[in-house]
Amino acid sequence: MVDFFNLFLQHTITMMAIVDPLGVSAIMLSLLPQNTTKEAINKIAFKATMTIIVAFFVVLATGNFLLNLFGIEIDSLKVMGGIILLLTAIKMVQGSMEAKNQTEEERAEAIKNDEFSIIPLGIPITFGPGIFATIIILRGHSESVTSVAALILAYLVVSLSVYLAFKNSIYIRHYLGITGQKIVSRLMGLIVGAIAVQFVVGGITTLVSHYM
Repeated sequence: MVDFFNLFLQHTITMMAIVDPLGVSAIMLSLLPQNTTKEAINKIAFKATMTIIVAFFVVLATGNFLLNLFGIEIDSLKVMGGIILLLTAIKMVQGSMEAKNQTEEERAEAIKNDEFSIIPLGIPITFGPGIFATIIILRGHSESVTSVAALILAYLVVSLSVYLAFKNSIYIRHYLGITGQKIVSRLMGLIVGAIAVQFVVGGITTLVSHYM
């Protein structure tokens, strides 16, 4: 029981730091239109959380197998995830995440279907290459049923934190106001862009050193 609790705490702290629920909730705010309702945010929060939970179990069960099957390296995944994040960051900095030419019906339909709660909010912003690699590494060190259970429970706690952060993000928007929201959008765009560049550069550097 002591070993289980220690593993649970270690895994929770590690994955919580990588996922950063408060940080990704701020990114979500900058991705949403200003008039998004609380009900829509609740739906998006739930769908995004379910996305990262499903992604976790898929990676947990098949991560190493899929990478070996297709001959994909973690660094290749970092490069692709970084490119997707970089495209998102550019739109955030330019303030063009919301389509300007959409009609009200099209905009309402987009919020209703909340496609972006899966991509890019769920994947790769919340569940990115960093947490992907971490899960594979932790799973590799989990040889017993107890250690695997500790890993699963720790990730579910992290997912709950993400859900609560997303669900209550509208109150952050309320206190920030329109001007504050625009500032957050640009700043988070810069941060996401910097993370994206690190992913791309780090992945390319390792790949080049490996194949040269």
